[in-house]
Amino acid sequence: MQKSKLVYTTYIRSTPEKVWDAITQPKFTRQYWGGLANVSDWKKGSTWDMATEDDKPEIYTTGKVLESTPPKRLVLSWIDPDNLNDISRVTYEIETVKDSVCLTVTHDEFKAGSTMPERVNGGWPRVLSSMKSFLETGKGLAAASCG
Repeated sequence: MQKSKLVYTTYIRSTPEKVWDAITQPKFTRQYWGGLANVSDWKKGSTWDMATEDDKPEIYTTGKVLESTPPKRLVLSWIDPDNLNDISRVTYEIETVKDSVCLTVTHDEFKAGSTMPERVNGGWPRVLSSMKSFLETGKGLAAASCG
């Protein structure tokens, strides 16, 4: 049985550094990812969380930083905190193309029987479209909100 591999590519009028910051800095992720913040020091081996930023944060996704090469490549394990055995991998690849950035997000290495592919397949296009809008206009899309 072949495992799922989800690949999304978008072109953003921005710089690799700004795209990297949009992925890794909570003050930016909140603007386009439905109020959620990606939190970590982004060093290989560190934990990262996608969480609400309030008095009692709710963690939506967690994992480890597997590879970190700013501002070009970030590889994360992607774990459902409600099912710690449901582990997959997300790779962000950032490449300059003329006056833009090509951002490719690959979500793969799903465990057999995982429901993660179905759960994230609709989310990634919304989040990446919202990130593109945020970086190009200063405002993310409401469509990227959770729920």
